[in-house]
Amino acid sequence: MERPAGVPDVKAVKARMKAVWMSGDFGEIARYTTTEAESFVAGLHLPPGARLLDVACGTGNVSLPAARAGAVVTGVDIATNLLAAAKARAEGEGLAVRFEEGDVEELPYRDAEFDAVVSMFGAMFAPRPEQAAAEIARVCRPGGLIAMANWTPEGFVGKTVHVTNHFVPPPPGLASPVLWGDEQVVRERFGDWAGSFAACRRELFFDYPFGPAESVQFHRTYLGPIAAAFERLEPQGQQMLAEAMTQLYSDHNEGDDNHTLIRGEYLEIRVERA
Repeated sequence: MERPAGVPDVKAVKARMKAVWMSGDFGEIARYTTTEAESFVAGLHLPPGARLLDVACGTGNVSLPAARAGAVVTGVDIATNLLAAAKARAEGEGLAVRFEEGDVEELPYRDAEFDAVVSMFGAMFAPRPEQAAAEIARVCRPGGLIAMANWTPEGFVGKTVHVTNHFVPPPPGLASPVLWGDEQVVRERFGDWAGSFAACRRELFFDYPFGPAESVQFHRTYLGPIAAAFERLEPQGQQMLAEAMTQLYSDHNEGDDNHTLIRGEYLEIRVERA
């Protein structure tokens, strides 16, 4: 049976998404949000022994401080190289964290297996957000905590997504990942799974020791989705995208020509699982 027009081939989308996130070196990118991840975990007030699942855990920015706080942590991600990096970081600190390959839309865990399910700038990129929300809620016990940090549409990362999508449109039928940064949208996605719901907007600073043009090159080199966008363009298109991104970085830069300092807005979400 043929897929209806406008309905994405989810299997193909996920295969490409995995390849994209495994390219570059996301660990270099994640270094610049480590401090914010530690603050995010501190705000969870996890009791010792809490069973925590870090969804789309990447290189372990959330998993590691959660383990340091005494939680029993499992990290899951589609990108095996990021899991390997996270495991190496945990072993380097002597932390017992279980890292496993898995898809947020089909989590390989039992119903109500975890006391807390969290995701920071990760699960928001799943192609089927309603399915992702349902799976996150399914594996969290009733009365447990669901916590997310998601880039907002209006913030710097949301604007970056808009710029790249202008040059390299995403597959038709897919919701923008930054809709996870819209409070009303997230309320609707969790729906009856949420016994209570709270959200607030927060900011972090991207603090790069080089200018805006070099910051664009840094992301082009190490951040898989940005690298993939450039690779899909002809040389002239690559130059135009680089110029548009450099302008965006310059417009938001609170540093100077040799120091990029940009505010990144995100939505922090707390859900008590019904």
